Amino acid sequence: MKKLFIKTYGCQMNFYDSDHMSNLLNDNGYETSTEIKEADLIILNTCHIRDKAAEKMYSDLGRIKKVFDNNDLIKPIIAVAGCVAQAEGKEIIKRSPWVDLVVGPQAYTDLPKLVKKINSASKKKEINLKFPEIPKFDMLNFDKKKEKVSDYVTIQEGCDKFCSFCVVPFTRGPEYSRLKKSILEEIEIMANNGVKEIILLGQNVNAWKDNSNESKVYNLGHLIEEIAKIDKILSIRYTTSHPLDMDLDLIKAHRDVDKLMPFLHLPIQSGSDEILKKMNRRHTAIDYLKIIELVRKYREDIAISSDFIVGHPGETKEDHKKTLDIINEVKFASSYSFMYSERPGTKSSQIDKKVDENVKKNRLKEIQNRLNHYQLAFNKNMENLDFPILITGKNKNNQFVGRSPYNQNVYINKSDLPIKETNENLIGSVLNVKIIKSNQNSLLGTYFNNA
Repeated sequence: MKKLFIKTYGCQMNFYDSDHMSNLLNDNGYETSTEIKEADLIILNTCHIRDKAAEKMYSDLGRIKKVFDNNDLIKPIIAVAGCVAQAEGKEIIKRSPWVDLVVGPQAYTDLPKLVKKINSASKKKEINLKFPEIPKFDMLNFDKKKEKVSDYVTIQEGCDKFCSFCVVPFTRGPEYSRLKKSILEEIEIMANNGVKEIILLGQNVNAWKDNSNESKVYNLGHLIEEIAKIDKILSIRYTTSHPLDMDLDLIKAHRDVDKLMPFLHLPIQSGSDEILKKMNRRHTAIDYLKIIELVRKYREDIAISSDFIVGHPGETKEDHKKTLDIINEVKFASSYSFMYSERPGTKSSQIDKKVDENVKKNRLKEIQNRLNHYQLAFNKNMENLDFPILITGKNKNNQFVGRSPYNQNVYINKSDLPIKETNENLIGSVLNVKIIKSNQNSLLGTYFNNA
């Protein structure tokens, strides 16, 4: 078999897509490899959300060229996929003419066909950035995907929100929800292949709907209830949600569905209504706080996580203070925070009042210090509590790894476990674990026999 090397950037959805790219190409004569020098086909599956994403891709393409220019290795087919591919298109081949193939995130099911065209000695570059009429999920073979104990399922893609700082509507297209039947069929296969935890993915995962049934429209809360009926699935998580799509059915699911973990990642981006308006978020800080209050009414112990963009054009010292105020109000269990970085073509990039880079750095540091304070306090509250932990693997320190119901990484020393074995038998099992120490980003636990 020929060799395939894939490098994946960015979000969990890209890793999900990379798995299926591998699967599609495995069926067409390619074996996945971790060695770039032996590859017959190299795919960079790119993400456009983070700062300088395109430049990082071009740097990697330059390094790949050097690998094959400086020795006698036969040049492989080089492909760029994902969101940067969708955004940059022909510019990729113009700047890096050794690239053979560019394919967008909705069109990667055509990869085998496109690669065969290039393999047929055609010197023509192949570019496919189309949004196909037949959804890509209808063309994937879920039976052959290599499953893990905890794994992702994309249920929704694209975005109709058009936040002024974001390129997702342009790179992933409009909001699209998979049919409930398709999702449940994939999860049934995964469960039979050993998956015990499902993480539902979407750009706006809580915008998911299935209205194919004339008598009932299914939303994410209903879908979670259906997934929970699959016996082999022990826990359910989802990410990322938008405040505009937090409906009561989903909130009630956190109370009523035992398998749904008490964790909600709900980005607010800023605590200032003025900045939220500039961002086109279409909600206010008060709207957000009311959602959090309602969620906590139905599930008191739920952990709330968020995203923050610091230094958006037009942000004042007072706007920054309002973001700190909302952090103090909610006391987030964890969060992600970033300095604003311009995305060409977005409305935010056209706002004149740019924030000085040093000011942005100082504000980010202050935001992160405050977020870290509440995250550490939340983790500290876990000490001496015990939880059922699904063991998903081992780390480089030979500790077993799982996640708490509140989404913290939990590490368990092998010497503390009830079975003194060196093999992987505990991976996939559920152990009662008592938390003995908290850190900024993780918890240390020990086996706890509560019999």
